[in-house]
Amino acid sequence: MKRLLTIGALACFAAGLTGCATPYPAAPVSATNSEYNYLIGPGDSVNIVVWRNPELSMQVPVRPDGRITTPLVEDLPAAGRDASTLAREIEKALAKYIRDPVVTVIVTSFVGPYSEQVRVVGEAARPMTLPFKQKMTLLDLMIAVGGITDFADGNRATLLRTSEGSKQYSVRLRDLIKRGDVSANVDLKPGDVLIIPQSWF
Repeated sequence: MKRLLTIGALACFAAGLTGCATPYPAAPVSATNSEYNYLIGPGDSVNIVVWRNPELSMQVPVRPDGRITTPLVEDLPAAGRDASTLAREIEKALAKYIRDPVVTVIVTSFVGPYSEQVRVVGEAARPMTLPFKQKMTLLDLMIAVGGITDFADGNRATLLRTSEGSKQYSVRLRDLIKRGDVSANVDLKPGDVLIIPQSWF
């Protein structure tokens, strides 16, 4: 019995650790959402234009606490809102001082909320956090981080999807990057975390 278990373990190892070491289902190829709306996050910059009031128009950063400060408006929450929602809230705040304010908000630098950022950890050439972009794919992510290291076991990588209750999926990075297998490319979702393990040999 012990010998059978040993043979089974060796067979699993020889199979390239594919079926045995990745118990997670393959990541869905398509995951894009046509209704995705960018939300402002700490570290973004927003250009606020108040029609016919140039003295109130300016570009401001979103502070680490998620708030912005502009003339006549102090500590207004901005993180987690889209540009249109923030513009309406600024109009409401300015209505105390000027008649019928018309505000446009333009996001000029993009970081996004922490909950929507895409992260790469483990054996990436440059592990990092990136803002999510509509129609972002695994290949886009790999280009941004410079691929995987020589010690990475790319085909044992997993994608942790926080938007689905931290469900994990298997992805085939080595096939995608080293072999050019485009069938291994998958869409990403906001908040995805790519985990790249080290090879066992």
